[in-house]
Amino acid sequence: MRKLKIEELDRMKVEEFKKSRKFPVTIVLDDVRSLYNVGSLFRTSDSFRIRELILCGITATPENSLVEIHKTALGAEETVKWSYERSCIDCVKRLKEKGNVTVAVEQVEKSIKLHEVKLKSETDYVLIFGNEVKGIKQSVVDICDFSLEIPQYGTKHSLNVSVSAGIVLWEFYRQMKDILV
Repeated sequence: MRKLKIEELDRMKVEEFKKSRKFPVTIVLDDVRSLYNVGSLFRTSDSFRIRELILCGITATPENSLVEIHKTALGAEETVKWSYERSCIDCVKRLKEKGNVTVAVEQVEKSIKLHEVKLKSETDYVLIFGNEVKGIKQSVVDICDFSLEIPQYGTKHSLNVSVSAGIVLWEFYRQMKDILV
């Protein structure tokens, strides 16, 4: 087998991407502190063509980052629609009021294991990911429609936030991929 060259991957151009149909998922970041994680989340968001990435609280924005976000986003900060909101709880409340299903990706009582979630194709979802140390604020978890948990079997009890987002987005895509076709 031969490794494909970039030109052979037939990727969309930036303008095509901006006009393309988006996956009905919005990602909200609640106080994500690492600029590298933010950049990685931009790149992952581009990969799955999510609707929007909303940066909340202390989460840095591309225009306020020197190099770290740009270094890991590899240009996705130019393709992915994004916005900043000071208050994560106000952001999530507003998105709920618009009819989105809000999902905390967090280890909580009565969380749904990722492999057990049943998604509906006609639904708009908001996935909330939290701070690398403290996770999602309890006040935000309290207002979410449900919580998803990625099962883990080692000695650690958490995954990097950008890794978690990639895993969860893959499962959402796996169940709802017909939307993008």
